[in-house]
Amino acid sequence: MSLLVIDIGGSSVKYGYYGQDGLADTGSFITPDSYAVMKSELSDIFMRMKKHKDLEGVAISAPGAVESTLGIIGGLSAVPYIHNFDIKKDLEDLFGVPVSLENDANCAALAELYEGAAKESENILFMVIGSGIGGGVILNRKLHKGRNLFGGEFGYMMIQGEDTLSKLGSPVQMAERYSLEKGESSEGSEVFRRADAGEELAKKHVENLLDSLSRGIFNLSVAFNPDLVIIGGGLSKREDLIPRLQDKVEFYIKKRGAEGLEVNLVPCAFRSDANLIGAAIHFRESRK
Repeated sequence: MSLLVIDIGGSSVKYGYYGQDGLADTGSFITPDSYAVMKSELSDIFMRMKKHKDLEGVAISAPGAVESTLGIIGGLSAVPYIHNFDIKKDLEDLFGVPVSLENDANCAALAELYEGAAKESENILFMVIGSGIGGGVILNRKLHKGRNLFGGEFGYMMIQGEDTLSKLGSPVQMAERYSLEKGESSEGSEVFRRADAGEELAKKHVENLLDSLSRGIFNLSVAFNPDLVIIGGGLSKREDLIPRLQDKVEFYIKKRGAEGLEVNLVPCAFRSDANLIGAAIHFRESRK
């Protein structure tokens, strides 16, 4: 394959070249305020790349409920102008080559399945920890999107009362709660740093976050009993994250009498490149 790969995000659009040797020539630009500007930026990148590469197609990772076959991105996201029209055909007209679309978390799951942490596994859950909680479900090495494309929408799970996993398990939303109680603005990384330094308030909020994530992982594990649960998102860079989550999940396994359940937590292999790599894999698999 020789592809332009694109990952549309709320704050930036990443892109790169995917060929025989994998991902290369990556870059990014700030997500535009309009679709017209987005198309102009992407067209410029495509034409520059085409001068040096014989591009066969464009593979796109996008937020929202992506109807890959129909070429429509349903639902809502931080990029409102990409939704609810035949964007696939519009972009194929723009580029003059085939275009593929898939949800960003599903792309990341495909990257881990084919080339990353799950290469030897059959059934996996991929959890993305960010401003909310997203993910992907792989059953028998196939992406499971569900009848209404809700497969992997782990963040809607109610963890405590009416509070969802996205609300209680997101470091962004955790930092907002900490900031409100502390009386000053702090980001998630700063709350973790203060917790590491021993600040009691920060430790409380970090522990609540990890507890909520562990409850979510436990619930998903007893529902799917996967080979692996892969953790992605910026928080996965912390070396202590997986061991702390693993300990808390084991606690709930024993507390709820689910002995015999094995939960194998691993960090994602590709970090910020996962969506781009997965978009290329989806393009390849969808063309078979």
